[in-house]
Parts: sequence; C-alpha cells; structure tokens
Amino acid sequence: MPRLPLLSALLLFGQCVHAQTVINDHEVLAGDRPEAWAMNYMAATSYMTAFGDNSALGPGQWSLSAELGSIPRLSATQRQVGFSGDKVEDLNKSPVFGRLHLALGLPAGWVAELGYTPPLAINGARPHDLIAVAFGHRVIARDNWQLSARVFGQHGSVTGDITCPAELAGIVDSELNPYGCQAASHDSVTLNYYGTDLTVGGGTVSWHWHAGFGVVRTELGVQVDALTFSYLDRTRLTANGMHRYFALGTSRELNPRWSLGAELLYVPLSVRRTLGADSENDPLTSIRLQLRYSGG
Repeated sequence: MPRLPLLSALLLFGQCVHAQTVINDHEVLAGDRPEAWAMNYMAATSYMTAFGDNSALGPGQWSLSAELGSIPRLSATQRQVGFSGDKVEDLNKSPVFGRLHLALGLPAGWVAELGYTPPLAINGARPHDLIAVAFGHRVIARDNWQLSARVFGQHGSVTGDITCPAELAGIVDSELNPYGCQAASHDSVTLNYYGTDLTVGGGTVSWHWHAGFGVVRTELGVQVDALTFSYLDRTRLTANGMHRYFALGTSRELNPRWSLGAELLYVPLSVRRTLGADSENDPLTSIRLQLRYSGG
C-alpha cells in the first residue's frame, strides 16, 4: 500500500477512535457541593405540598387542580456549579413548574393524591414520567382549624441541554465555548424524593389559610450526555440528602365548585461555592398558584 494513503488511513482511524472516547465517571456528591445544590434547588421547585386541607374530602369526593410555581431566575454566580463551581450551566430553562393535581377522598378519613407534570418542552427542557403521589389523614379537627398529616413522593426526570446549550454547539471561540461543546447535550436530571408533612389550616366560609412544614428525603442524579471537544462525556452525579420546607398560603372560594389559592414555599438549601469556605444558605423561595375544581 503506498505510504501516503496508508498514512491518511492511519490518521483517519486514529481520529475515529479518539472521537469515540467516552468518559463514564460516577461521583457521589457531598450535600453542599455546588452541583448538589443545583439539583436540590430544581427538585425543590417540584415539591408536592398539601396546598391546604385536602383531608376535608369525604369518601368519593374529589378535586382537580392546576398548579403553577415560580422558578426564580438564577444569576451567573448561582449557575456556576459544574466541576465544583468552575463551569456555568444552563439552569434558567423554565420560569415556572406546572402540575395537574387530583385528590380523592377515601374511607376512614383518608385522602389519596396524584400529581402529573405534562411532558411539555420549554427552552429545551422536557419532563419525563414526572409523577407524584401522596396519602393523608386529618389528625385534629376543631371548629376553626384542622391539622392533617401526609406521606408523599415523586419519581421521574427532566431532560435538556444543560451542560452544553444548543446555542454554544460548534462555536470555536474558546472564550464563548471554553469547554468545547460540539453539539447540544442530552442531559437527564432525576427528581426522585419522598417525605412527610404536617398542615394546619382554618378560615371562614369563603377564605381559608394554611401553613405547612415538611421533611423530604431527596435521591437525585444527573446523567451527563455531552460531546465536548472530541470526547463523549457520560459522567453521572448523584446527591442524596434530607431537607425541610415551609409553606404559607391562602385560598378563596369563587363558588361552591371553584377556588383560587396562592402559596409561598421556602426551602433552605446549603452550598459551599468556594473550596474551604463555610457553607451558606441559598434557599428556594417560590410563589405558587392553584386553581381547583371540586366534585363528587
């Protein structure tokens, strides 16, 4: 075989092999790592709070709600979470989190709940099989207030071009694209959690108020799928931990079937953005709205 064609074939073969190099690292993160904070921040936006006293539903009664919660826009400093805080990630995908929420009254004072987030894509991020369930029971009932308890959990994921946004794909400017993103990534974020909460509520015929406190066990993960330079990054990051949340809200009955509610959700989250520095609280504060229809 002539020397020049042979050399060309070897170079081509070498490039193909190099392009197929895959990084398959798996790292379990400390709870205050920037990457773990980002995962917990996004998971917290999806917490299925009680949003009032669902335990008032009798057997066979039901309610169907549409819920929207704000996702505050993160600064460049907050989005600098990749590689222990060195790389800015595209976390500002959607300004809201939405869910359809069905509650059904069961015998013996129990209430079952089912939440589902439709697979609608927003700025490249799409939920996949994001389903939440809960079971609750009224603990104390008085004339002007009630106390109820629940257990709840969620399973599912969100995919999107987080580590390599589509707008950076193929840009040769190292200042704009310092990590060499060659194509839009197909990253997957697992948003699994389970927990328990207490909700106290009361009010008048038309107006109702509620306050809630919950403890959540998160089991989160990020599966990176990004072509950077000529390497396929398939790194997996996992972060498990315990978190609290506080909720305060009110609702008004528009008529015997329809009601409109609002809630403030606060989730404390710790993060250590600089190696060797103390952890700081960088919480999620979200405003939520709910439109509910009651039947049965």
